Amino acid sequence: QVQLVESGGGLVQAGGSLRLSCAASGSIFSINAMGWYRQAPGKQRELVAIIFTDSTTNYADSVKGRFTISRDNAKNTVSLQMNSLKPEDTAVYYCNADIAPFRSMAFRSEFIRYWGQGTQVTVSS
Repeated sequence: QVQLVESGGGLVQAGGSLRLSCAASGSIFSINAMGWYRQAPGKQRELVAIIFTDSTTNYADSVKGRFTISRDNAKNTVSLQMNSLKPEDTAVYYCNADIAPFRSMAFRSEFIRYWGQGTQVTVSS
């Protein structure tokens, strides 16, 4: 059983900052990519940022220069530092991770994508 638990959402004024964290626990042999997605009301879920095992990162154009994704491989955590927040950043933010629960799956490069429950971020104007 694998769980991803997010924390750090909340209400902030435009121009402010928030830091989201996500911890993976349970049966984990290895983790490949970890990322953050968001879904605003009436919109599709979209990728915000992703980080790979070699710390390579990719960001949505809308957050480049404002958001920073990082991970701690020893603790199985991924974080998202969000600065200069805008009202259009308001959404439910979800973390995900591609996890191999067992050694045999990791050796075959078989990963399962797990999702957190989501955390609300609201940016007021």
